[in-house]
Amino acid sequence: MKPIAIGELSRRTAVKVTTIRFYEERGLLPKPVRTDANRRTYGEADVRRLRFIRHARELGFEVEDIRTLLDLSAHPERPCDEADAVARKHLADIDDRLARLNGLRQEVQAMLDQCSGGPVRECRIIEVLADHGECLHDRH
Repeated sequence: MKPIAIGELSRRTAVKVTTIRFYEERGLLPKPVRTDANRRTYGEADVRRLRFIRHARELGFEVEDIRTLLDLSAHPERPCDEADAVARKHLADIDDRLARLNGLRQEVQAMLDQCSGGPVRECRIIEVLADHGECLHDRH
């Protein structure tokens, strides 16, 4: 099998070269084999692994969670309880972020709904931003 240069790996996986190096530094990708000219070379297993990482990042998984999932994927005989726990925790984090975003949306919508379109001295948006006590919610 012909070795794959980092630029080709980047093209085949749609991951930037700098990001590939970042994943190597973080231990998500193994250190590549080097040529006599000290150029990085990769194999098909690296392509598959990098695609896994990219997809996990697209879904919002953190680096440490991806490390855990990669480790689990290397042991197919193990039960998937730990992978399930990682995904459930991530889903809970997504739900928390969505709840916060919905609260922010309500705040901004309320400011817009209360704005009369008059002069800035009477602008509800400016008033609310200047005084947190005018907000609908205490936290956001």
